[in-house]
Amino acid sequence: MRVGIVGATGAVGRELVDVLGRRAFPVTSLRLFASARSAGTKTKTPFGDVTIEEFSDAAVRDLDLALLAVSGDFAKAHAPKMVEAGVTVVDNSSAFRLEDHVPLVVPEVNAGAIGGARLIANPNCTTAILVVALEPLRQAFGLRRVIVSTYQAASGAGAEGMAELERESRRMLVEGVKPEHDVFRWPLAFNVIPQIDAFQPNGYTREEMKVAWESRKIMGLPDLPISCTAVRIPTMRVHAEAVTIETERPVTPEAAREVLRHAAGVKVVDDPEHGIYPMPINATGQDDVEAGRIRANPVFGDRGLDFFLCGDQLLKGAALNAVQIAERLPMAARRAA
Repeated sequence: MRVGIVGATGAVGRELVDVLGRRAFPVTSLRLFASARSAGTKTKTPFGDVTIEEFSDAAVRDLDLALLAVSGDFAKAHAPKMVEAGVTVVDNSSAFRLEDHVPLVVPEVNAGAIGGARLIANPNCTTAILVVALEPLRQAFGLRRVIVSTYQAASGAGAEGMAELERESRRMLVEGVKPEHDVFRWPLAFNVIPQIDAFQPNGYTREEMKVAWESRKIMGLPDLPISCTAVRIPTMRVHAEAVTIETERPVTPEAAREVLRHAAGVKVVDDPEHGIYPMPINATGQDDVEAGRIRANPVFGDRGLDFFLCGDQLLKGAALNAVQIAERLPMAARRAA
């Protein structure tokens, strides 16, 4: 399959290259696209050395599959042209996620939504990590409401966010100076910021509302009450989420653990007595979402559950999920056969 990655030099773009190789995706040729500044640079990939090309609509017309790791504005401007040219597009941006005609997919949850679509949206990183654990619990016990607080790493702001955190942390520790900021609204080094994206009229940020809107669409529950508080924390990779759910049927921690142990894409890490629970330092580079601290929530009686998730934002939250979508495309199945 002729595969192109648009936005190949960013954090997600680089992960896409690695995931394609690691999962032995049926690539017959790989092309990497970025800005003019990066064009001409050679990079090593699992498919051989590849020279980065400057993106243009004409340059991508002969691809079978394009994986986009670009801004929403860029995707809106160029993805429809790719589709018109016969290219199947998996888009990591927020551009098309809530469009009725565009499937929003986490394969462990709703792979069937792909159908014959030529444009498929990858969800917000926090949403993907959340629903891969929520859906099996929904199937087993039903869902009445979801309350989630997220603790999101610098990687959520891309390579620039990670670089800023590293640089400003070093300046504080080595030079003893007050940290500066450009990528984030406030200094992130040794700080937490209870704002990700712009505030909406209802007092929530757009990031928080994305979790609600996208989770409802992916799980097919348009009226599910969901409340989210999103916080940026000074870690490099992996988003963490503290989740409270009220179920329709009685649930116990033991039953929930058993369900999650058998859930695709989830790894139960839950032995608090021995200090074993999900943490970003352990979940970094892992494909599965780690779930732990599973316990009864007394507010909702025998229908309440609390748990803690950690998922690699650059993998299940972005690149891995995009490649998993591509693996479900009919043409990928034919090529693999």
